[in-house]
Amino acid sequence: MAQEIERKFLVIGEFKSLAFDQSRIIQGYISSTRGRTVRVRIRDDKGYLTIKGTSNASGTSRYEWEKEIPIVEAKELMKLCEPGTIDKTRYLIEYVGHVFEVDEFYGENEGLVVAEVELTTEDEAFEKPTFIGREVTGDVRYYNSQLMKNPYTSW
Repeated sequence: MAQEIERKFLVIGEFKSLAFDQSRIIQGYISSTRGRTVRVRIRDDKGYLTIKGTSNASGTSRYEWEKEIPIVEAKELMKLCEPGTIDKTRYLIEYVGHVFEVDEFYGENEGLVVAEVELTTEDEAFEKPTFIGREVTGDVRYYNSQLMKNPYTSW
């Protein structure tokens, strides 16, 4: 199982012109229990099944297993998901040796834009682009599995 190490930030300002790629993502959760999430994702025309473990104390690191699955199976598994879905566009932005994934949310999470950067170690240094705002790493309100249950527009 792979270790996922990432930091999450709110986005302030323009970022779309910097993106080298973007994709539409719809995802649901078969299980959104804290520490044991099972996610089904449809990203453009591909399907994925992802299992994530408990985050460490800082919220920076956790175990993640992901496998691409046929889109037909992903659509069938979406029918088994808990109520609510996450709908977003993901923009990929390369900046000084790192790729920032910027998610612009729709629906009940309209208005929320967050950026994540994956790291190789928890203390890895990286430069922040100008569109990066306040850090929200470890704030469970910003976990997609929680945004499904308690959407941004209801805060």
